[in-house]
Amino acid sequence: MKNLYINTRFFFALIGVGILYVLAFFFPFFMILGHGILLLVFLTAFVDYLLVFRQKDAVLAQRILPEKLSNGDENAVKVDIKNNYSFKINVKVIDEIPFQFQKRDFLIKKEIQSGKNTLFQYFLEPKERGEYNFGALNVYASSPIGFVSKRFIFQKDTSLASYPSFIHLRKFELMALQNEFLLGGIKKIRKLGHTMEFEQIKEYVPGDDVRTINWKATSKTNRLMVNQFQDEKSQRIFMLIDKGRTMKMPFNGLSLLDYSINATMALSHIILKKGDRAGMMTFSKKTENKIAAENKSGQLRKISEALYNIRTDFFESDFNRLYQDVKYSINQRSLVLLFTNFETLDGLNRQMKYLRGIAKNHLLVVVFFKNTEIQKLMNTHPESMQGIYDEIIAEKFEFEKKLIIQELRKYGIYSVYTLPENLNVDVINKYLEIKARGIL
Repeated sequence: MKNLYINTRFFFALIGVGILYVLAFFFPFFMILGHGILLLVFLTAFVDYLLVFRQKDAVLAQRILPEKLSNGDENAVKVDIKNNYSFKINVKVIDEIPFQFQKRDFLIKKEIQSGKNTLFQYFLEPKERGEYNFGALNVYASSPIGFVSKRFIFQKDTSLASYPSFIHLRKFELMALQNEFLLGGIKKIRKLGHTMEFEQIKEYVPGDDVRTINWKATSKTNRLMVNQFQDEKSQRIFMLIDKGRTMKMPFNGLSLLDYSINATMALSHIILKKGDRAGMMTFSKKTENKIAAENKSGQLRKISEALYNIRTDFFESDFNRLYQDVKYSINQRSLVLLFTNFETLDGLNRQMKYLRGIAKNHLLVVVFFKNTEIQKLMNTHPESMQGIYDEIIAEKFEFEKKLIIQELRKYGIYSVYTLPENLNVDVINKYLEIKARGIL
């Protein structure tokens, strides 16, 4: 009987009977009518019980999960339910989703014809990496009478890992192949020079660089011919991720650290597709999660596992230790993308000598973040004195960020200053721009 549940329709019927008994105090005729309807209600409930409980495997259900969850993205969870009853049923589905989602009102209602099945899906958006444990998939089935329901339990205790964002990797790959990304319009990367390898001679098409026209081939064929080059490959690209306290700040449920981890995953995929070597390491009090720059098969999986296993207590970051480890572990000139966050010019100046040390031997790109709350304050129209003060302070912080960019540029250090949600697109664009300009 533990799977027997009384539906609200049964209680509504009892309330109707109760109203008849109240009326019987004034009109005795309603007493006999109330007795008759009460007997009919219990008889109907008994018949409903027999209909629902007579068959053991009357309902079959399956929760179809992805191989792993993609952190920060909407992940589809599918549920397939089959009705083996000889009549149509109404089902209520309550899936015990992981506690991290804090979703306490999960309920999906469906109507399924006899012998048919229904397939539907819902979406989960994890905000942190790690293990997610699903409980039971509960299906409550009731007949058209609807007085009682039988609970069916499926797939207890299923675990699923949430990895750095990988769902959109294919989309980024297709966009990178065209050297353009959609961000408030199409941003095209202009190629300025050639540190590239000759590939072939082809016929000129509008948009080709006129500086690559091959006049000898043109004179022979009587058509404009141009030299086609391919980007230099096997260049080393390292991504350094700050695990310090400045990366703990959350935006839309994700910390800056997780935004950086997702961007590293997306960028690594593009780097390897371009034929370059991708490597990474993380740092706070010490450097960890080191992956040497390679472009071998399985490199993306190694990076993905390293990113998944990043753990931190958000201590103060030691840039001195980072400089020493970069100096001795990255021996050849490489493109180094440093994911960190500087809120003030003083914060940058305290670390500038270490950044200059890294930039002396490598092409350094510092990636840091716009504060979305400050952006909102700047875009509002204040109607009070307090609102005006808030806007002025927000503009001061934004101006300081621009000073940080100028200070980095003064020492030949490139920068990417972006909103957290635009990080993936902006860092890949910067990588493609550096490749196109041939400045590595």
